[in-house]
Amino acid sequence: QVQLVESGGGLVQPGGSLRLSCAASGTFFHIKIMAWYRQAPGKQRELVAQIFSSGNTNLADSVKGRFTISRDNAKNTVYLQMNSLKPEDTAVYYCNADVRSMPSGAYFSYWGQGTQVTVSS
Repeated sequence: QVQLVESGGGLVQPGGSLRLSCAASGTFFHIKIMAWYRQAPGKQRELVAQIFSSGNTNLADSVKGRFTISRDNAKNTVYLQMNSLKPEDTAVYYCNADVRSMPSGAYFSYWGQGTQVTVSS
């Protein structure tokens, strides 16, 4: 079993910054992909950013140039640095990880509990 624990959400004014963290714990071989999704009220959950174990990243067009995703493989932790935040970034942000589990080696997808980000003056 794998647990993902997020932190770093909160209330910030437009133009401000926040840094989200998500730490994975449990027993597994490795984490292939770590990602951040978000879901605003009345909208579908959408991919914000993802980072592969190789370090390659993929960001949604709406956050390119403002958000940066990074990971610390030794700590099994992924970060989302969010700058120049806009009201439309308001959402619950969820961490996701594709994990190669023990002992089967099969890949499973796990989700964190979500952290609220509110951008408002």
